Amino acid sequence: MADSSSSLPPLCERISYKSYFLRAVDLTILGLLFSLLLYRIRHMSQNDTAWVVAFLCECCFTFIWLLITCIKWSPAEHKPYLDRLDERVYELPSVDMFVTTADPVREQPILVVNTVLSLLAVNYPVNKLACYVSDDGCSPLTYFSLKEASKFAKIWVPFCKKYNVKVRAPFRYFLNPLHAIDDSEFSREWELTKREYEELVHKVEDATGDSYNWLDAGDDFEAFSNTKRNDHSTIVKVIWENKEGVGDEKEVPHFVYISREKKPNRFHHYKAGAMNFLVRVSGLMTNAPYMLNVDCDMYANEADVVRQAMCIFMGGSMNPDHCAFVQFPQKFYDSNSDEIVVLQSYVGRGFAGIQGPSYAGSGCFHTRRVMYGLSVDDLEDDGNLSSVAIATRKLLAEESLERDFGKSKEMVKSVVDALERKSNPQDTLTTSLEAAQEVGHCHYEYRTNWGKTVGWLYDSTAEDAHTSIGIHSRGWTSSYIWPEPPAFLGCMPPGGPEAMLQMRRWATGLLEILFTKQNPLIGSFCKKIRFRQSLAYLYIFTWGLRSIPELFYCLLPAYCVLHSSPLFPKGVCLGIVVTLVGMHCLYTLWEFMSLGFSLRSWYASQSFWRIITTGSWLFSIPDIILKLLGVSNTVFIVTKKTISKTRLESGDGPSQIEDDGSNPESGKFEFDGSVYFLPGSFILLVNLTAIAGFSMGLQRSSGESGSSLIEACGCILVVILFLPFLIGLFEKGKYGIPVSTLSKAAFLAVLFVVFSVRK
Repeated sequence: MADSSSSLPPLCERISYKSYFLRAVDLTILGLLFSLLLYRIRHMSQNDTAWVVAFLCECCFTFIWLLITCIKWSPAEHKPYLDRLDERVYELPSVDMFVTTADPVREQPILVVNTVLSLLAVNYPVNKLACYVSDDGCSPLTYFSLKEASKFAKIWVPFCKKYNVKVRAPFRYFLNPLHAIDDSEFSREWELTKREYEELVHKVEDATGDSYNWLDAGDDFEAFSNTKRNDHSTIVKVIWENKEGVGDEKEVPHFVYISREKKPNRFHHYKAGAMNFLVRVSGLMTNAPYMLNVDCDMYANEADVVRQAMCIFMGGSMNPDHCAFVQFPQKFYDSNSDEIVVLQSYVGRGFAGIQGPSYAGSGCFHTRRVMYGLSVDDLEDDGNLSSVAIATRKLLAEESLERDFGKSKEMVKSVVDALERKSNPQDTLTTSLEAAQEVGHCHYEYRTNWGKTVGWLYDSTAEDAHTSIGIHSRGWTSSYIWPEPPAFLGCMPPGGPEAMLQMRRWATGLLEILFTKQNPLIGSFCKKIRFRQSLAYLYIFTWGLRSIPELFYCLLPAYCVLHSSPLFPKGVCLGIVVTLVGMHCLYTLWEFMSLGFSLRSWYASQSFWRIITTGSWLFSIPDIILKLLGVSNTVFIVTKKTISKTRLESGDGPSQIEDDGSNPESGKFEFDGSVYFLPGSFILLVNLTAIAGFSMGLQRSSGESGSSLIEACGCILVVILFLPFLIGLFEKGKYGIPVSTLSKAAFLAVLFVVFSVRK
């Protein structure tokens, strides 16, 4: 409940970042691209096939830049005011916090434990919080780790709140020893808490491995006997129930472990299916009006993150009932993730300036009623269900709800309570266990609207973007908060192979959405999504398709050098290309440096995205083709996550350090024998061959119509962008390109050279 007096300042404020100078730069680059296209059209008859291919590629680049200009035209974000929230909100709403994990090997249980502990310790009334962990791997090790974590939480949560600890993930907080010379109460409690955490880590490590006998661990583990990852019954266990429920700082929020039923002959819809099970179980147990979704490797780095989101949902400066979700940017404490931070800063804020940011899969607060399929038209101005909606759709009729949400009467009742914004149930969590087991069966969603119009949407491995555009298509908006320090911090997949795997999954999932009813081009005409928002979604959904023009453009300079044909304009018109490249480099460099990143970081990002685009994204296209032909389905592969011990971004005094770069392996690109590294190796070898041929004067000179130094410079630029592959030629082990990949790339390069020099 909040004081809604219109004379009071709002709980949140929309901040616009639009810049007429940046708009002018965007339009200038767009104008130069159109000028280049016009030049190519005028000289099309005078040149060969390479000129036509370059024209088609540049048409794609022009369209992409047009979409980028549209997105970045009016960037914005929302700024919350916590002091106003504390003064005027007398009773904060409840929040259910969701953590998902699927593989105890690739997602270390101690990593999941730290994420959970950081959420249990946030600055929010304890009796208004509940944490649910979905374990799609049905691992007794994960359950054991969470049980031990619940014991440590009774020490950790009061300690964090008593001393206002900023970093509430123990593995980050205890990274460095405490430099304290006095025997204060804080020092003693710090040492005690650290010892307890180390004991927790040892218990989890000791339990890891096939030799551990879970049958001897107690009756609580009987549910895990004879279970397999893809063949087991539903498991719902209340690890800790806050029966006091008064919000005392020494209390710990509700803590529940769940694992939905899986059968080998059933399709489980990956993370989206797990999220929908979380929605159902939490609806039966606590039914909070708001839900927080966090990946298992994304710990809460800002203790006030929940209250920040509530400033948006309960704010008076905007219609709170039209805000479906609040998205926080994803930031990372390890690995080379600077390019993702920059992308979120400009593209994320660009989305936020239109209809709101896209849901990014983690660090997002959702409104339960919206996830139940409500449209903006279903609500009155006060946020209650409209009488017209109830009458026309029979929204609260039991028969209608059973068709949408399944045949569980308890589930239907919880849905009605959520839609009518009734208070949370007062029964103990254990009374809902039987109903929770029922809604976790494989067949429960059969002939319902789960995954279609209710909950997280199916038919794409990028369930976050798919669900996001579905919400915006119903007329809802979303909000973006960019706090400092970051609200959530996570870890990126280690090394090149894991990053390439993740990027392929993202690109494939985004491409899948183009072939569903959520296609943004369709939505802009027949749904409530805004036209510019549709174009913004189109930009990210077509990431995979960008691989084709980028691959061809990386090969064109080498082809033209070997074939002795022109690629770029001659004379004064060459200035179009030089100006374009120069402006783009300076523009992107400014974007990086304005966020505090270095020149080296900017170069690494440019190199990384070229490698990803021509590698991982390229293979998303055959994935989609095979799916459309019915040959195979796309697969959600969990990426490996590890705990890093460097690069703390924020925290408490002496416990924080920065990576000093002393690690000789830092920043090195890793390789393996996967097909992702074949295109990059091929591109490198072809361009090196062209440079060698040009330097030795082997190319045929054809005067004005032939290749020149500028095409050779293009080859050099490509080699610079693929420098990690050049280094990989001389490295060994995981930092060297495997011989098998090099031999395949060399064979393709020979074919390319023979084809290029042939008249």
